[in-house]
Amino acid sequence: MHLSIATHLAWHCEGPTDILLQIEAAASTGQRLLSSALESTPTGHFARVPAQDGIGERIWLHQEGDCTVTYRADVEVLRRDKPLEALAALPPHRLPGEAVPYLMDSHYCPASRFSPFVDEEFAALEGGPKVAAMQAWIAAHYRYVPGTSDASTTAIDSFVERRGVCRDYAHTLICFARAAAIPARFSSGYGAKVKPQDFHAVAEVWLIDAEGTGAWHLVDATGMADAGSFARIAVGRDAGDTSFLTSYGNAQLRHLGIEVREIRSPGTSVNQGS
Repeated sequence: MHLSIATHLAWHCEGPTDILLQIEAAASTGQRLLSSALESTPTGHFARVPAQDGIGERIWLHQEGDCTVTYRADVEVLRRDKPLEALAALPPHRLPGEAVPYLMDSHYCPASRFSPFVDEEFAALEGGPKVAAMQAWIAAHYRYVPGTSDASTTAIDSFVERRGVCRDYAHTLICFARAAAIPARFSSGYGAKVKPQDFHAVAEVWLIDAEGTGAWHLVDATGMADAGSFARIAVGRDAGDTSFLTSYGNAQLRHLGIEVREIRSPGTSVNQGS
């Protein structure tokens, strides 16, 4: 699938402020950048640095006053969904080094707190079927309600309230998987079917196929994204590692606009935004 992405951000810095951005689709496994362009208001400093796990880049800006950034890209998504039911989990002692950090608790994902629930609710299942059951449980028990969570909301808060947005669904699924000793990480990106259009969050779990090949597999409990329609920006332990804008100083976001279109064939597109 080809995705056409257009993102516009505007913010105001009260004084000289360092800004860290993560908004560009990553040139990474499963997707290819066909074109990419980033424009910003004049800045005292502009630098790219590698992001988490070497997937994508973060951008440093040093700005003051009114600031804008416009990002446009065309991305070919090459990955395909594999049925979770056909995948298996490795025991922790056999996991590769890249997967090990994603067994552990993080700020928004205190997974160890979920162990009693996971042991009781999903004890009869293993590997991919267990993750599929976790995904189905969240989809059945949570309500997608914009504006009901904020930067302080953890997976525990979401679990108690049984509501939230994509980041909260992803945090809960990550906690469930980690509590079952299945590595899980947070992935931010652009989805063609996300409504309302925004930066989207999904979980990725480390599982092996029938040939014993291990890989990260996308799982979205909101049902708005799948492997073939999601352009990854960044990955991390939780939302804290993938924030689209982090300010070191006083910055106020004034505008966020995102449009993602699915390009079905040359010269033809379908608008999936809102």
